[in-house]
Amino acid sequence: MIYDNHNRPITYLRLAVTDRCNLRCFYCMPEEGIKYLPKHQVLTYEEMERVVRVLAQLGVHKVRITGGEPFVRSGLMGFLHRLAAIDGLTDVSITTNGVLTAPHVVDLAAMGVKSVNLSLDTLDRERFRKITRRDELPAVLKTLDALLDAGIQTKLNAVVMDGQNIEDLRPLSELTRSFPIDVRFIEEMPFNGEGTHYPVLYWTHQRIADELREFFPDLQKLTDSPFSTAATYQVPGHLGTIGIIAAFSRTFCGTCNRIRLTAQGTLKTCLYDNGVLDIRAMLRSGASDTELIAAFQKAFAHRPLNGFEAEQQRDTVTESMATIGG
Repeated sequence: MIYDNHNRPITYLRLAVTDRCNLRCFYCMPEEGIKYLPKHQVLTYEEMERVVRVLAQLGVHKVRITGGEPFVRSGLMGFLHRLAAIDGLTDVSITTNGVLTAPHVVDLAAMGVKSVNLSLDTLDRERFRKITRRDELPAVLKTLDALLDAGIQTKLNAVVMDGQNIEDLRPLSELTRSFPIDVRFIEEMPFNGEGTHYPVLYWTHQRIADELREFFPDLQKLTDSPFSTAATYQVPGHLGTIGIIAAFSRTFCGTCNRIRLTAQGTLKTCLYDNGVLDIRAMLRSGASDTELIAAFQKAFAHRPLNGFEAEQQRDTVTESMATIGG
């Protein structure tokens, strides 16, 4: 296992396989979309496999596949099968918007995918259309049903947005009554491809928790798992749990064990940094595994203490979440 300069273990890689997405969520990208990477600038699956094998040697044992939307990239299932066979990996998971996912759920379960994070900001079809600029809620709910039927651990990720989906806090939370799912409410972040689009974060993690207690006065705080990004709660008698992720307040940085690799091969040791290492350039210039390991070790040895420090070391955040790995 390898540790960063703040004695935090690095055990979890978020790997973006594409920057493309079939939705246009306003908090992630402009309505016209973003300028996608040309194919030759995106890492090949073979290059990604090599990077994961190297990182597994350093103690990374969990990989979460992200995008963009992973299932818009052809050949994904074959890649997942090969990834699951890499020595040292004990957890392969996926984050998806669910539009194209349902037909693959049985195969995902068969290959041992541990969990799926399903992005779902609302259960209302019209609000879904306004938020995502696409009318795809039925397809997403079909994926949710398939995941529950397959017994895959399912987390619903909902970004909490003032004036957009506050009405959904209760109905989304109510899903935990009858289903063994984790509904996670996430503070809105500035990664929408246009720069910060709000002057103040109105719905902080504290306010979200206060609102939930209005609905569920007996809401109980649970013990969070190591390295968890979410503060976890449960309503007594409910099968599932409710999580609140302080993604903008960044309260969990002190135990962060995650790194990111973008689709173009940029290593990010913090969500809020500007990229610290061009892995694609190293791979395509013939770097050996030993050289890759040394480069990773150097990057981990200069990791920001938290997201605020990382943000201070760069210009204003302007990229889309789709380009940095979900």
